[in-house]
Amino acid sequence: MSPDTPEPERARERTDGTDARTGDAPRPGGAWPEREQPPGWPGGLPVPAGTPVTAPGADPLAGHPGVVAELPGADASRSGRPLVTTLGVVALLTTLGVPLGLLWAWAAPATPVRQTPAGAVYATTQPEQPIAADGWFSLLTLGFGVLAAIALWVLLRRRRGPAGLLAVTLGGLGAAVVAWQVGRRIGLSAFQRLVETAPPGTAFTKPVDLRAGGVDWYGPLPLPHGNLLLAAFGAAVTYTLLAGWSRWPSLRPEPEPDAAWPPPPPGFSSAPGDQPAR
Repeated sequence: MSPDTPEPERARERTDGTDARTGDAPRPGGAWPEREQPPGWPGGLPVPAGTPVTAPGADPLAGHPGVVAELPGADASRSGRPLVTTLGVVALLTTLGVPLGLLWAWAAPATPVRQTPAGAVYATTQPEQPIAADGWFSLLTLGFGVLAAIALWVLLRRRRGPAGLLAVTLGGLGAAVVAWQVGRRIGLSAFQRLVETAPPGTAFTKPVDLRAGGVDWYGPLPLPHGNLLLAAFGAAVTYTLLAGWSRWPSLRPEPEPDAAWPPPPPGFSSAPGDQPAR
C-alpha cells in the first residue's frame, strides 16, 4: 500500500491486496472488477481513485447530452416517430397553400372580358393577363418549394434524409394544388353570374386561372402536370443539394473529432510525470 493512498483506499485494502468490501483482487495494472468501475468507463483501464459514478469524467460524453442523442443506435423513442413527423410536415405545407393562393390571386392580373350575344369573350384579341397569371403562379410556387426545403432542413435536423425529402416533395405538390384551387375561386361565382345575366356590351373581368397546368384523372388517380409540379420540383432539388453539400455522412450534426471534452474530475491529471491512477 502506497503512503500517498487516500484513507478510503486504505480501508478497502487488506494485507493480501484484496478488496475489503468484496474480497476480489485487483486486475493487473490496478483496475478493479467491472462492477466497481463507473458506467461507461473503458474496460481494462484503471479508474481514478475517488471518481464518483456521476462525475463528468466517469463518462466521456456525460457533458454532451445532445451528442448522445445524435449518435447511431440512440434510443429511438426519444426522437419520436418518423412517419408521424412526415405526415405532419405534408399536412402543414399543404395547408400553407391557402395563403399562397390568396397571394397569387392578389398579384396576378385579372383578364378583361366583354359580354356578347354568344357569351363572354376577351376584350382584346391576344390578352397578356392569362400568361401573367401562369408566370406569377410559377414564380410563387417555385419560391415556396425552395423556402420550404430550406426551412425543413434547418428546423428538423434530426429528420434529415429520405423521409424529409419525401415530406417536402409531397407537401410542395399539395400546396400548389391547394393554391391553384383557392386562387381561381376568388371572384369565380360573380364572374359566372355575369356571364349568365349581363346584357351584351357589359365589360367585366375573369378571375385568374392556369393555362399551363392542371390535373388529369386516370380513373380514380389524379395526375398533376405543368406548373403545378414546380413547387415539388423546387423543394426536391433544394433538399437534394443541401444533402449533397452536407459535411456529415448521416446528414445530421455529429460531434467533431477535435471537440472539447468535459473537464476531468478533481484530482485527476494526465500531465507528464504524474503518478498513474490507482
